[in-house]
Amino acid sequence: MDEYTNFIFDLKKRLDIDLTGYKRPQMERRINSLMRTLSIKDYDSFVSSMKQDGKLLERFIDHLTINVSEFFRNTQQWEVLDKKIIPMLLEKTPNLNIWSAGCSTGEEPYTLAMVLAEKIPKGKHSIIATDFDDLVLKKAIAGLYKPKVVSGIPAPYLKKYFNDVEGEYQANDALKSLITFKHHNLLRDAYPSQMDLIICRNVVIYFTEETKSMMYKKMFDSLKPGGVLFTGSTEQIFQARDIGFESSAVFFYRKPL
Repeated sequence: MDEYTNFIFDLKKRLDIDLTGYKRPQMERRINSLMRTLSIKDYDSFVSSMKQDGKLLERFIDHLTINVSEFFRNTQQWEVLDKKIIPMLLEKTPNLNIWSAGCSTGEEPYTLAMVLAEKIPKGKHSIIATDFDDLVLKKAIAGLYKPKVVSGIPAPYLKKYFNDVEGEYQANDALKSLITFKHHNLLRDAYPSQMDLIICRNVVIYFTEETKSMMYKKMFDSLKPGGVLFTGSTEQIFQARDIGFESSAVFFYRKPL
């Protein structure tokens, strides 16, 4: 067993962190970079330090993924969601159960909440937004963003759904009330059930092909018949038919009725 493999085993045994489903080259580069920054010379010392220092452990988890998110990321895909997918889902039920998986700092679920509030102002939709990184979840719950971050939000939406707080923009209470943020680990926690829509974008790029396949199958099972999975622009599901999905649009995968 080489040093990195032993480190992954040690993480799982001593800290209950399972990285076996992640792509090794990507993770190894990021972990080694952090160790150099912290002047930690070997993996064993790193695990021991994280065992003793909760803040270091939080920093390590935060460093594992590139938490990059945007409001209305890939605008054309949000237009497809707004004009085609949501109306199709509403034909089956007036109130949608939605899961934003790997929500990072909250831009995605807040975008979704604005779209739904505009489209169905009196809707009683359920939006669950999850991530395994507690640091980014805290930021998402706070909903406070710098002007550059909110630049993709249409001006009327920004005025209606955000408050100016000393030059920054914070999601107002009405918008926040539409979303429930929760800690969730895609690799080991149970997936929500009876979902009408799952949004999982720019998340699975970190995982091995075998792990991706497992996750997509679990998401398929999480959807109601007729439910839709919305993926990122670099995350085409090549085995979609084998899993059971049918295409509704590019990057939108539907569970047949």
